[in-house]
Amino acid sequence: MSAFLGGPLARTFLGCVLLLASASSSTRAQALKPGFDKAEYLELLRLHARIGSLDSALWAGIPRPRQFTMAYRSPVVGLDNRWDLWTKAGAQPQAVISVRGTTKAQESWLENLYAAMLPATGELQLSPTRKFKYHLADNPQAAVHAGWLLGMAFQAEGIIHKIDSCYRRGTRDVLIMGHSQGGAIAFLLTSHLRSLQAQGQLPADIRFKTYCSAAPKPGNLYYAYDYERATQGGWAVNVVNPADWVPEVPLTVQTTSDFNPTNPFVGVGAIIKKQPFPKNLVARHAYRQLAGPSRRAQRRYQRYLGGYVSKALQKSVPGYQAPAYYPSSNYVRVGPTIVLPADAAYYTKYPNDPAKLFQHHLFQPYYYLAEKLP
Repeated sequence: MSAFLGGPLARTFLGCVLLLASASSSTRAQALKPGFDKAEYLELLRLHARIGSLDSALWAGIPRPRQFTMAYRSPVVGLDNRWDLWTKAGAQPQAVISVRGTTKAQESWLENLYAAMLPATGELQLSPTRKFKYHLADNPQAAVHAGWLLGMAFQAEGIIHKIDSCYRRGTRDVLIMGHSQGGAIAFLLTSHLRSLQAQGQLPADIRFKTYCSAAPKPGNLYYAYDYERATQGGWAVNVVNPADWVPEVPLTVQTTSDFNPTNPFVGVGAIIKKQPFPKNLVARHAYRQLAGPSRRAQRRYQRYLGGYVSKALQKSVPGYQAPAYYPSSNYVRVGPTIVLPADAAYYTKYPNDPAKLFQHHLFQPYYYLAEKLP
């Protein structure tokens, strides 16, 4: 028996065992990869659902995280905003920034309603002594949702501090996860962190990967272009349940001003003027009937969901000074989108019910549908 254990067969067997162990260890220690990963998204849902841990109904039926451990929970800041840090140890450690979504607090809903647009590059006066500079897109026509930008601004400093701490301990892979309002903030946070990298204010070798889940629309078309360029190659995904109404908002109002400068609508007035009488009068009237309502709607949008709501915010964020709004409300869906399979079996389990407005928006239906993915 001892001869067998020390013989060539034993050495070959031992070599195979070591090779398999090494391969298994290598698999577990893989660096963050681009593209949607079902197992990765399910794990992020498991940990993200715990951000409302005081209300177990939010995560009932969803298992506990299997790979990550919560390392830090931020204080509540801004408009009832909060985020968690989760970490995974090992040869290839990872961190997750999990951004909380809408709560029952009034200021959290005011954040959603503060839907006027702000330029995607600028500065916010958060208090008499605190400013927040940001550069979320290079295109000067890019604009984003004012409320979610404000929510991101109050959280950014603490998030960057923790990312720096993780980096100094050897973490190079950082996942950003948000569901609902948290997903909207995750879009803007991703843009902010990648901008800081481009400016040399964050290490260039940090790999950021973003999952926005059940997220509403965070900005206009030109913001979407910049975001998708910055994250191209699979470094951001937008996960949507097609039965969920939240990804359909905010309400979109597109005007002729939302087009690129080189478009036929720029010179339409001069073209109409050249038409013979009375065709010019008819054409001018028709154009005003088509273009006028959307322009008026956009101005009202900005007045009510910008000016009026910003005044209501003063109680929650005293000292905040609303900057000049960007004259657009052309909200669009942003990023490569994974559409979950809401089929007949899903609607049997989660039927449409006008009395349950968030039936399709909660963590459980998203987890159920994600598990059905191949």
